[in-house]
Amino acid sequence: MHSVWKTSIRFTLVTTVLLGFAYPLVLTGIAGALFPHQASGSLILKDGHVIGSSLLAQSFISDRYFHPRPSAAGNGYDATSSGGSNLAQSSQKLVQRLQGDIDKLQAQNPGKPVPIDLVTTSGSGLDPDITPDSAYYQVHRIAQARHLSDEAVNKLVAAHITSRTLGILGEPRVNVLELNLDLDALTK
Repeated sequence: MHSVWKTSIRFTLVTTVLLGFAYPLVLTGIAGALFPHQASGSLILKDGHVIGSSLLAQSFISDRYFHPRPSAAGNGYDATSSGGSNLAQSSQKLVQRLQGDIDKLQAQNPGKPVPIDLVTTSGSGLDPDITPDSAYYQVHRIAQARHLSDEAVNKLVAAHITSRTLGILGEPRVNVLELNLDLDALTK
């Protein structure tokens, strides 16, 4: 009986060291060597300062910028409080928020249908991407605010569309932070 306890304790220690320390360290080292940008959080630098990550949405409220999907994460786009709103489709509060957002967007582009992802939150509330339709929907507002032609802003959107991963996974998308950074560079 005594040897069973010794064996159990040794097995626990060995598996803890191997699976709790060695394995994560080896994988972290491999990831850092093969994919350094992704392993460090896909951080985006501007003038030597970290301004965000291409993996997390940020709040852009000015008419001069493309807006991301709405966020229900904490106080809006709070990575420490990721999550959806948990409101059911039958919730009057959700219906009122959606209708308010739709009315506001339709006032900016009368007669054009509002893309669904501009009024609905993602599961995490931190989705950094919007659909190409959502980006194109915002072009006229941004072009007016920046005194640019719609064509110039349309070209910028087209250059930022990322295709489906491996041609079959996901949907075409536009990263809002990267698009807004290039928009700033365009109007300097």
